[in-house]
Amino acid sequence: MAVNSIYARDSQLIAGIQKLRFSPLALTGGHGAYVVDETGRDLLDLSAAWGAASLGYGHPAVVEAVCAAVRNPAGASILSATHLDAVDLAQQILATLPELTDHKVWFGHSGSDANETAFRAIAAATGRPRVIAFRGAYHGGTAGSMAISGHAVQSHAARAEGLTLIPYPNPYRGEDGEAVLANLAELFATTLPASEVGALFIEPIQSDGGFIVPPPGFLKRLVDRCRALGILIVSDEVKVGLARTGLMHCFRHEGFTPDLVCLGKGLGGGLAISALVGPATVMDHATAFAMQTLHGNPVSVAAASAVLSTIESEMLAVNAATVGAFLLSGIKDLKTRHSSVGDVRGRGLALGIELVSDRTAKSPSKKLAAKTVYRAFELGLVLYYVGVNSNVLELTPPLILTRDQTSDAISILDRALSDVEQGLVSDDAVKDFAGW
Repeated sequence: MAVNSIYARDSQLIAGIQKLRFSPLALTGGHGAYVVDETGRDLLDLSAAWGAASLGYGHPAVVEAVCAAVRNPAGASILSATHLDAVDLAQQILATLPELTDHKVWFGHSGSDANETAFRAIAAATGRPRVIAFRGAYHGGTAGSMAISGHAVQSHAARAEGLTLIPYPNPYRGEDGEAVLANLAELFATTLPASEVGALFIEPIQSDGGFIVPPPGFLKRLVDRCRALGILIVSDEVKVGLARTGLMHCFRHEGFTPDLVCLGKGLGGGLAISALVGPATVMDHATAFAMQTLHGNPVSVAAASAVLSTIESEMLAVNAATVGAFLLSGIKDLKTRHSSVGDVRGRGLALGIELVSDRTAKSPSKKLAAKTVYRAFELGLVLYYVGVNSNVLELTPPLILTRDQTSDAISILDRALSDVEQGLVSDDAVKDFAGW
């Protein structure tokens, strides 16, 4: 690596505590579904920066909206003054959720602060401080969002005193959710009084926990049981919402309606903005309760409005469903040729590929995942891995991904898997990239 390369300078100047690195990826630009690295290479991006670049890079709708907002900004916040674009965006978001009535919108910077605000506001408004979430759940990186998460990477973080973590059933591991439901019923009857539980936090696909699609009907049954006990349902749609799974909101695949919805990542198309949608009884509980100076700033709001309008005008939910089905089919074909592929799962353009060292034993292999991601980077493809065992390749590409680009991605992934299985990627190549 050149001494003056961007990546070398990054190593010297930028704090390691905010890094999650898988290769020496250093970028100078991007266009469409591609990023451009410091050598001038175009790399097809199957991550979209963990789903944040929902429209890819440099989409004209976002460029135009952001430039207009920068030229004539209506202030810089909605903290002590409102502006038309923020009000319009709130209306735009609510229009995507017609099943929710008497609801309002809170704006933040990230999915982390949206989830934290939901947790804090529900506890304050209901007087029920306890919360149920899933093992493996990643609801964010702030103190409050980590407090209600269950991902192993956050073992350093303090958990909320009233947090109860339940297993997220994984069909690949033979789990149908019945044991989870039975265990929860026992908890309600003994150590977890339902009258003290304010919220159940759900990821309709558990993303960072391993891109797990729940067993059919499980989440609806869980929601019905909790709602009957007065527990509010929060759907964390930060990574898998907003058209990514082929429907505008992922919870609709599971046949339940949440009380609150958390949005982030792709909402801003690469700019920092999040939204929490919830009932007025929670959202109006108090003033000056969850605020930061730049919440609702005109530039991020303009980007989010452009993203939502483009999803509709370019029918990107339909594109995610059709191109995602093509991608899923291609990856399933790879499974027939690569013994390291244990399972392929997901919906639309939200897919996971679980890598194992032994298919029969379903033995998770972080080493295979790390080497495959690294080799894909060398071959011109960007993707990352997730999971409590760090062995699931995550595919969350821009919603504008085409069939031709998908074919290219499958070809590169095919070669990357082959090279790793043949031992062509050394341990030394990935030693500097800790990943999860």
